[in-house]
Amino acid sequence: MSASGFPHEQQDTILTGALIARAYAVMPFVWSIGTIIGPAIGGTFARPAVSMPSVFSATGIFATFPYLLPNLICAALLFISILIGYFLLVETHPDMQPWSTQEQLENTTAETPLMATAGATADSGVDLRADTYGTFNTVEINEEKQWLIKPDGTSHPPSISSRASPEEPEVFTRKIVMLTTALGLFTYHSMTYDHLFPIFLQDERVTPQHASLFTIPGGLGLSTQSVGIVMSLNGLIALFIQAIIFPLFASWLGVWKTFVMVTVLHPVAYVIVPYLAFVDKASLYPAIYACLTIRNFTSILAYPVLLIMLKEATASPLVLGKVNGLAASAGAACRTIAPPIAGCLYTIGSQINFTGLAWWGSALVAVIGAFQIMTIKRTKNKTATIRPMANCIRPVMHGESDDEVVHIVVRDEEGV
Repeated sequence: MSASGFPHEQQDTILTGALIARAYAVMPFVWSIGTIIGPAIGGTFARPAVSMPSVFSATGIFATFPYLLPNLICAALLFISILIGYFLLVETHPDMQPWSTQEQLENTTAETPLMATAGATADSGVDLRADTYGTFNTVEINEEKQWLIKPDGTSHPPSISSRASPEEPEVFTRKIVMLTTALGLFTYHSMTYDHLFPIFLQDERVTPQHASLFTIPGGLGLSTQSVGIVMSLNGLIALFIQAIIFPLFASWLGVWKTFVMVTVLHPVAYVIVPYLAFVDKASLYPAIYACLTIRNFTSILAYPVLLIMLKEATASPLVLGKVNGLAASAGAACRTIAPPIAGCLYTIGSQINFTGLAWWGSALVAVIGAFQIMTIKRTKNKTATIRPMANCIRPVMHGESDDEVVHIVVRDEEGV
């Protein structure tokens, strides 16, 4: 967490204005690239004495420690990033900048969230005060307001504006709490998918004596290298959906309808996975990628729209930091408990010859999330404008006004 938070802190302190928005848009893109390269490194270089016997000895250190090589490669990459940070990044602490004047030291402020809001492993950390919301497509929140004034231009007491914007806006409204709960449920079942899927791919494939929907004794029996390739291609699928599919659906359906659609479809992504064990080898990989496409479609669309709705529901930008803290804490708690619970259910399922138990458990949480939609009221006076990084899809997107709309209603005293 500290490593992932460092780039965000650097962005906040050395960039300003429009450059910050661009930098926050780049971070999820780089994160997505990492989800492609990381599994490729792990799958290719794990157990090298087995996969590359002509290069690595069957009695050498890499045979004794089969997962040492990919870890050494990752450590080397981390060391390179440390060197880049040390030699190329500018020191941002005011007291440690030799060129800072006394006036700059006295008027310097720093604002960095202690914890970023995050979904599952595939989702990069997000500061709700930024304009990207978990995707590298820029999102702008536009608000429609109504002012009630007298003929002489003075405000009617109490005006709609004054009621909507009190001096001390409420932070944790019912809608904020419900949306945070929805984010927590999504984070939990999404994290269980990230945890279970590689295990299920590698688990030994066992042919049951009696085929049944409730008899799945093992996994798919893929090799480590095959799993690495699958997870790398999964990163490519996620990158495509995030860059092309998300802005299109958010533009065509709107944020609320997109949220409802993917939340209702989410249980399907979990229920179908264990039945890959019944697919023949010739059709196995297409079936795997079909499952990953469905999962990425629901997950990648759900994460940013949840963050957008949280931003829309916040009463004032002044309390956005507190809302970010609540969402980040809920996400962190769910990411903590998801792997051990999913792992425990998978172990129990293996013992009773039904590894689908863990997947059905995640599907149950997703079903709860679908029903939980009924507790969330739609924000009607705010809209989100998605600006995709891929310019080629802008012509087919529905255009929205970039400006806030203000309706001014003039009433005589008799009309009140």
